[in-house]
Amino acid sequence: MKKESSFEAVATRVSGVSIVVNLLLAAFKFAAGVIGRSGAMISDAVHSSSDVFGSLIVIVGVRMSEKASDKDHPYGHERMECVASLILAGILAAAGFSIGKEAVTSVVTRSYETAAAPGLVALIAAAVSIAVKEGMFWYTRNNAVRIRSSALKAEAWHHRSDALSSVGALIGIGGARLGAGILEPAASIVICLFILKVAVDIFREAVDNMVDHACDAETESAIRRSASEEEGVVRVDRLRTRQFGRRVYVDIEIAADGDLSLRAAHDIAQRVHDTIEQRFPEVKHIMVHVNPSD
Repeated sequence: MKKESSFEAVATRVSGVSIVVNLLLAAFKFAAGVIGRSGAMISDAVHSSSDVFGSLIVIVGVRMSEKASDKDHPYGHERMECVASLILAGILAAAGFSIGKEAVTSVVTRSYETAAAPGLVALIAAAVSIAVKEGMFWYTRNNAVRIRSSALKAEAWHHRSDALSSVGALIGIGGARLGAGILEPAASIVICLFILKVAVDIFREAVDNMVDHACDAETESAIRRSASEEEGVVRVDRLRTRQFGRRVYVDIEIAADGDLSLRAAHDIAQRVHDTIEQRFPEVKHIMVHVNPSD
């Protein structure tokens, strides 16, 4: 099983890369927006620079979640990562609403009809932004899956939202150059709805991890099967699991021969305990209770 410090190291490294990429990309898009006379690209640059705040939230949330248990928090601080995910979900929702509001305003006021045609450099910047941010999405998402980080997963979708924002800018800039400026607000409205759905999904997952939501059925079945295979276990009477941030607590009741000595019954319970924690790295602790089989 990997050391806990590796989780923090990976999350911090990925977020650090995100900060550097976002700063460089924001500067590039802002310059392209000014040179290419594109308000959409300048707005997209501001969006990229705001993503730095999201990466900092991930770093702080992950570091706090890795703090050791103490007197006031005997079960640890893993749920602080869920708090970071909730904040990122809020940032995503705000970004979605902002994109949608600007798009609706543009349609209502028909401002896209009087806007000057942007230069080719703005179109190129939008395409570069899509490629870079989509690459960052997959880089961040793969690491989030590897270390089971909900905050890093939320940050990955933040990258995807920026890529989608650039898609809207690309369509708008291309449409304006072709005389169809309405394409930008139309695309932005669709992108707004997609971003809001992702924000809701991240919010729901973070809440589930904070309110003792059970593990998925596949994981519970695997835990039950592993316990049943241990020598001396007659059956599994009861199994309960609960998410605690990215980790899991397990309570299990097994049945063993009622005529066994206390020492023998304890040894069976200890083997079940050790096996589950070794086979399932996400299990932070398992409590095993032994019932007489009769």
